[in-house]
Amino acid sequence: MPILTALVLAAFAGYGAAWYFGAVEGNFALLLFVATVVTGLYWLADRFYFLPRRRAAAAALEANQAQRRAELAARGISQVDEQDIAPARERILAQPWWLDWTAGLFPVIAIVFMLRSFVFEPFKIPSGSMIPTLLVGDLILVNKFTYGLKLPVLNTRITQGNPLQRGDVVVFRYPPKPSVDYIKRVVGLPGDEVSYLNKRLTINGQPIATTQDSDFFDESVMEYFPQFSEQLGEKNHRIIVDPRRPAFVAGADEFSHRDNCRYSVQGVTCKVPEGQYFMMGDNRDNSLDSRYWGFVPDANIVGKAFVVWMNFGDLKRIGSFN
Repeated sequence: MPILTALVLAAFAGYGAAWYFGAVEGNFALLLFVATVVTGLYWLADRFYFLPRRRAAAAALEANQAQRRAELAARGISQVDEQDIAPARERILAQPWWLDWTAGLFPVIAIVFMLRSFVFEPFKIPSGSMIPTLLVGDLILVNKFTYGLKLPVLNTRITQGNPLQRGDVVVFRYPPKPSVDYIKRVVGLPGDEVSYLNKRLTINGQPIATTQDSDFFDESVMEYFPQFSEQLGEKNHRIIVDPRRPAFVAGADEFSHRDNCRYSVQGVTCKVPEGQYFMMGDNRDNSLDSRYWGFVPDANIVGKAFVVWMNFGDLKRIGSFN
């Protein structure tokens, strides 16, 4: 078992190293699931096989000492120098290293797996596409049950939950590369016609109300940008635009249902297919979103982002957001 366990741990370490250096495309959900299963098997083996054997060995040690005392007492010897067996008993009952690194970690790994799969999952904002709502370095939590629970790894929905709403900030698996997580705002629901022409958003022929706010200073590029408040459904949030960028969408990919979209020098108009969503970043001129790579299937939805729980560079960022 020690050799087998060493090989298993080496396999985990090798996968992690290959993922870190880009040799393989990592899947943390799958890695955590496998770790939970493997350590769970070791925990069961220890609970029902190895631990009873260790306890039996400790009991045999105590029985041998008791038998030795009885034999000496039968010979009239009552004063003997007996070695304390407590340290030996503790060593017998202690888990060997290969169980300590597997069965011993199972409760922690199982709790993390359950919380991450069905309750909350942490994410770090890697880019500025959601500025000014979310900044680079924000650590956020994503609610995994609002839109219904899904089986981990398989991503099969097991409860319905609430439907997505326009204006929700959502984490999803990037359609061209599902191993990568993206975060954007829901702009178009299934059946909606979304237009972003001349940097104005229109849904089903109705212009989305915006009011101009004070300019936003983006510290990452040390520039000011025009900032607006936008009302999507019940959600009021802020967006920024770059007046130097053209309105047309340059370099749009080929994607499923691309024939639902019409591109022009003014921008793009798309009819959202059933079971899919149109996503956009709040940093409208610095966001690769549905305008470029298409719609997000419902199966790709991970959860609803709702709070910044930490930003080590700016503690004032902590709190909920729209």
